[in-house]
Amino acid sequence: MTQTWRLDDARQTFVLASTGGRCPEVVYWGAPLPETEDLNALAGVSALDVTGGMLDANPDLSLCPEAARSFPGQPGMVIRDQDGTPLLPKFKLASVETAIHQLTVTCRDAGNRLTYQAEIELDTDTHVLSFKAHLKADRALHLHWLAAPVLPGPQHSDEMIDLAGRWCGEFQLNRTAWSAGIRYRENRTGRTGHEHFPGLLVPCQGATNSSGEAYAFHYGWSGGHRMIAEELPDGRRQIQFGHAARMETQPAKEFQTAPLYAVYSSDGLNGCAVSFQRHLRDRIVTWPDRSRPRPVHYNCWEAVYFDHDLPKLKKIASMAASLGAERFVLDDGWFGQRDDDTSSLSDWEVDPRKYPDGLGPLIEHVHDEGMSFGIWFEPEMINPDSNIHRAHPDWALGAEDQILGRQQKALNMALPEVRDFLYGRIAALLEAHPIDYIKWDHNRVLPMPDAAQTRGSYALIDRLRTQFPHVEIESCASGGGRVDFGILSRTQRVWLSDSNDALERLRMQHNAALFLPSAVTGSHVGPRHCHTSGRHLGIELRAWVAAQRHMGFEMDPRELTPEETEVLSAVTSWWKANRLWMFDADILRLDSADPAVIAEQQVDRDASRFVVFAGKAATSSQIAPRPLRLTRLDPDAFYDVSLLNRSSVSGLSRAQLALKDGPIRLSGAALMAGGLRLPWSFPETMWVLEGRKIEQKAA
Repeated sequence: MTQTWRLDDARQTFVLASTGGRCPEVVYWGAPLPETEDLNALAGVSALDVTGGMLDANPDLSLCPEAARSFPGQPGMVIRDQDGTPLLPKFKLASVETAIHQLTVTCRDAGNRLTYQAEIELDTDTHVLSFKAHLKADRALHLHWLAAPVLPGPQHSDEMIDLAGRWCGEFQLNRTAWSAGIRYRENRTGRTGHEHFPGLLVPCQGATNSSGEAYAFHYGWSGGHRMIAEELPDGRRQIQFGHAARMETQPAKEFQTAPLYAVYSSDGLNGCAVSFQRHLRDRIVTWPDRSRPRPVHYNCWEAVYFDHDLPKLKKIASMAASLGAERFVLDDGWFGQRDDDTSSLSDWEVDPRKYPDGLGPLIEHVHDEGMSFGIWFEPEMINPDSNIHRAHPDWALGAEDQILGRQQKALNMALPEVRDFLYGRIAALLEAHPIDYIKWDHNRVLPMPDAAQTRGSYALIDRLRTQFPHVEIESCASGGGRVDFGILSRTQRVWLSDSNDALERLRMQHNAALFLPSAVTGSHVGPRHCHTSGRHLGIELRAWVAAQRHMGFEMDPRELTPEETEVLSAVTSWWKANRLWMFDADILRLDSADPAVIAEQQVDRDASRFVVFAGKAATSSQIAPRPLRLTRLDPDAFYDVSLLNRSSVSGLSRAQLALKDGPIRLSGAALMAGGLRLPWSFPETMWVLEGRKIEQKAA
């Protein structure tokens, strides 16, 4: 006997089937099926044949594949009993509860006294499927591995794309061919990690950014995680995500995974990206005031580092405000005896040497300049050279002789007394001053993976958000070391990388847009001489790269020439004039025919306006620029397209091009099929195009 269930929206159909009362498996996930589709017949044709050298039937690739049923791949659960005896669950379907766009699957193993539950929800607006797994027992068990509900990998795919990186080099795409065996990635650092963003993209054959079928996955958890993409000996493929193995250090009666977010797209990787961008911005992030325009950000870190001097900071704040900044963030160095990174973390009290009258005079000056005030904390960390470590060495996580990271240890966030102490210190500052923003940093990996650490950090942030709902929080972890949907359910901004090198940022922002919208992605205009790469880059490139996302500055404004000031002020004014519609815009990665050009198109929800950023990151192999095709426009409508920064055209661009003279008018069909030829340009430059839909329709 076969039972079936389905979830549908305008983009997709998702079908579960259970045969013989076993744990259900996904038998179809893809383009929409008719309402009258015979799901039992669908389940029947999804079954594999049996031939020589195989079992007499194929074990199910269920939501939780079971080793006890001879499943040949990685099981969905690995557990031990109280005495350490391995358990091999064998689940039977107990019930499937249905609600609007939701399924709750409950399975039980009577012999081992276990209950497994899978929660599945489809958001019909963003087209994102959310999955979560729960395990319950009547006694405390030891958990080695629990996957979120397991999904099949598409058969019509040649490769998968996951994301790696490093400090100042986040969001690097890795392409791996499907082959027999496992693509296994595990992050045991205790935070999301520069190296292991918890995401996977699976393009089907022929898919590009803007066309073809693709699937995408993201595990919304800020601790260590594991990803398995496996091709079984019989050719089936499975995709698993969960916490890193042995993250649960204590036995318990209940365990659950973080949400696994999954997307099917019929219009390339951009379909996946737009779904994730909208779902994060509109469903996951909790905004203190969503109607408030995103303020232009100024952070003083790369201007002063630890050298806090009140007159200097006031001067910098005034100059930042004159450039258009609307928020001033005081970074590391304001507390304890913090003159470098060797001391004072956890001593969250204002340094009277630097601020003899407290933070009040600086905050008052910032407000007088028309800016709001934010401040840096690194609450989860502690320096051995600190008053709190001397008083409570037992609060540090890990062994006494552990290797330090940036001269610091991590606090044990699982301890209630640690969270209470941190809450008290942070709350005292927020109560004493009009502060509306926290840059929340996390500058080292943990000495051991422990899910309780992540849950403790979540609990502290949740408590502060409840008490101070007007305060926005930025997630920073040496840049992009903690960027995921778990932390973003508690914060409103991420610091994508510690690199303010505009060329590095151009690539990172391009790849991060596969998951992140502009509204949460901080991007700053750095110093003329980049402190992390050694490059010298022009102000125009630096400004336009920052304007692609939530714009800010992080240089010393005193270094700017009058010409640089003029350019930066103009780009900032443009960003302010466009930020409201760009907040909700979809970021679409363009398929550039020239690998030297990294291009994206930001389009508002009804495709009535767009902006294209085409950054030239290297020297092209050919002389003349190749045409750049746009995407997701109305093919029957006309658009007026302008080259916003045509005054930057080099004298070496000698032809009479229409875009140099002013707006051109073309149909959406022409812009998408033929594309645009931009003027010749040097490397390390950016063209910016604006487009507006007009009422006239093509004949």
